[in-house]
Amino acid sequence: MVKSRRLHVLLILVVLSFLLIYFLPCSNNARTEEKPSPVHILILSSWRSGSSFTGQIFSQHPSVFYLMEPAWHVWVKMYQNSAKVLHMAVRDLVRSVFLCDMSVFDAYMSSQKKKSDLFQWETSRALCSPPACDSFSRTDIITAGNCKTICSKYPFSKVEEACKTYSHVVIKEVRFFDLKVLYPLLTDPSLNLKIIHLVRDPRAVFRSRENTVADLKRDSNIVLGSQRTKGEMGPYNTMQVICKSHVEIYRAGSRDIPSFLKDRYLLVRYEDIVRDPLARAAQMYRFAELHFTPELQKWVHNITHGKGHGAQAFDIGSRDALRVSQAWRRTLPFQKIEKVQEVCKDAMDLLGYRLIQSEEEQRNMSLDLLFAQN
Repeated sequence: MVKSRRLHVLLILVVLSFLLIYFLPCSNNARTEEKPSPVHILILSSWRSGSSFTGQIFSQHPSVFYLMEPAWHVWVKMYQNSAKVLHMAVRDLVRSVFLCDMSVFDAYMSSQKKKSDLFQWETSRALCSPPACDSFSRTDIITAGNCKTICSKYPFSKVEEACKTYSHVVIKEVRFFDLKVLYPLLTDPSLNLKIIHLVRDPRAVFRSRENTVADLKRDSNIVLGSQRTKGEMGPYNTMQVICKSHVEIYRAGSRDIPSFLKDRYLLVRYEDIVRDPLARAAQMYRFAELHFTPELQKWVHNITHGKGHGAQAFDIGSRDALRVSQAWRRTLPFQKIEKVQEVCKDAMDLLGYRLIQSEEEQRNMSLDLLFAQN
């Protein structure tokens, strides 16, 4: 009788041991899998295309770690090279940032670097809230001015520490001219990368670049070589390269696309954002797997329906975004419009921007007619 009970107890222990061994690893895996892998978003654009504003739509989201143009450091350090040569270094830096490995900046910054040495760091809400800065809440809408005043003295190590606490890492970059350069990132199993390709009417880009010639001189020289940026045709040569790159990126992302790009490329026109900000922001958030909170909806509406005229070239403040986006129609001489249309015709045709044929048409054409092709 005693032996029978002992045998019974022993059998129970064996069964329990088996169950623990068999099911505990599954339970652990289940707990591990509850935390989804980070989503990586690259906003791919060119200078003066509304990319800073679009970046802020993502930066202000409490689930997003955002950096604006980290490849600026590569171009500053290696300015004697062409954009094509620098593609590889830029891609490697972007990959490291997506993985929250900020040691990549060691090659481009001093060993005594601080968080405030990072290009346009104050435009990142994530670097203005815990753990990168304790003065604001992670759910606050934070202006760059307030952040720069209060949060500049934190160590550079806080950049990596903060990055690792977010579900989404978003980078805005203007220094890629070929989508194929990004194929290794799109096939990298350690990344969950999606591309938002932001474009803007080349005539508006040209007019905006005229107001920021000095700020863009180094970048233009890297894109073209210093000789081709000189003279009357210099600005048009630059626009031709930019427009050609948009055509090639769009074709690679939307026509005969490889399987790894399926559902991972989204074309967005800046004009469509300012015409219907809430709808386009919602579209981009869905693509990025982000929730469009009521607080963010209010911010997007207010920032695009202000009375400002966008006088500060790189400032993201409340403005009449639709009116500002169309200022080129009132200020750009028709002779310049013709030249831009000539060098950017393929891009305008492909992306749905209608050509203007005369000064009278420029004066009278309604906003809807400018985009009637799409």
